[in-house]
Amino acid sequence: MEDFLRIFGAVASTSLFAALLGFGLAIAAKKFRVVKNPTLEKISAALPGLNCGICGYTGCEAYAEALSLEKESDTRKCRPGGQATIDEISQILGIESSAGTKRMVARLACLGGTGIAVQDFSFQAYEDCESLKLHFDGDKGCKYGCMGLGSCIKVCPVDAISKTDNGLVEVSAARCIGCELCVKVCPSGVMKMIPADTDFFVACNSRDKGKLTKALCSAGCIGCRICEKKFPESGFQVEDNLASLNYNKKDNEGRMEAAQACPAKCIIQAGSKTLLKT
Repeated sequence: MEDFLRIFGAVASTSLFAALLGFGLAIAAKKFRVVKNPTLEKISAALPGLNCGICGYTGCEAYAEALSLEKESDTRKCRPGGQATIDEISQILGIESSAGTKRMVARLACLGGTGIAVQDFSFQAYEDCESLKLHFDGDKGCKYGCMGLGSCIKVCPVDAISKTDNGLVEVSAARCIGCELCVKVCPSGVMKMIPADTDFFVACNSRDKGKLTKALCSAGCIGCRICEKKFPESGFQVEDNLASLNYNKKDNEGRMEAAQACPAKCIIQAGSKTLLKT
C-alpha cells in the first residue's frame, strides 16, 4: 500500500506540473504570438527570393515588409522580377501598376582571351579573381581585362555565367536577371551592365594609351576616335582612351559602319559572342 501511494503521488505531482507548464505556455503563446501580416506574406511570395540587394534592402523579405507597411512606395525596385512582379505587387497593394525600368543585363567588356592578350605569368593557386588581383594586379599585361577565374560565376544566382574555352567568361543575356552581383564582385570592373535591347557594345575596358593597349592586347580599344569622328550620329564617344556607347541615343545610324571601321574590332553586335577565335 505504501509503495502504491508513493507511485500515485509521483504520478499526480508530475501530472500537475505538466498541466501548470502547459497552461503557462498557452498564456505565453497568446501574449507573445506574432500576428501575421497577410499583405507581407503575399508580397514575399511574389518576389523571386534571390536576396540580391539590388532594391536597396537587405533582402526580399525586408523589401516586402517596407512595401506592406507603406514605408516604401516604389514597386519597381525588384529588377530581377521584371514587369510581372511589379504588376503582381501592385495588384496586392491595390494600386495602379507602372512600367518598370529598362531591363539591364551583364556583359563582359573584354575580348582578351588566350592568344589575344599578353599573359605575364601563370597563376597556380586558388581560383579566385580577387586573389589573383593581389598578385601584380593580375596575370595579364592589361590590368583592366577579365581574369577568367570565375568569381562572377560563383555569385550568379541563376547560373547565367560560364567559362569559355579561351580563358574568359561569358554571360547568357537570356538568363541574366540584372542583379549586378557579378559587377560588384569583379575586381577589375570588366563586367558591365548594358540595356538588354541594345544593338552594339564596346567589348573593352582598358584605359591605357593606345600604343600600350595595342602592345598588350590585339583586341583592345586604342582610343583612335574613328567611331566618334567618322560616325558622329552613331552615339560612340571616346573618353580616357576608351570608346563607349551612349545607350540613350535613339538613332543608331552609323553603328554598323563604326563597328566595321574599328581597327581593333572591339565594337561588336550585342547578340554575338564576345570572343575572338585564335
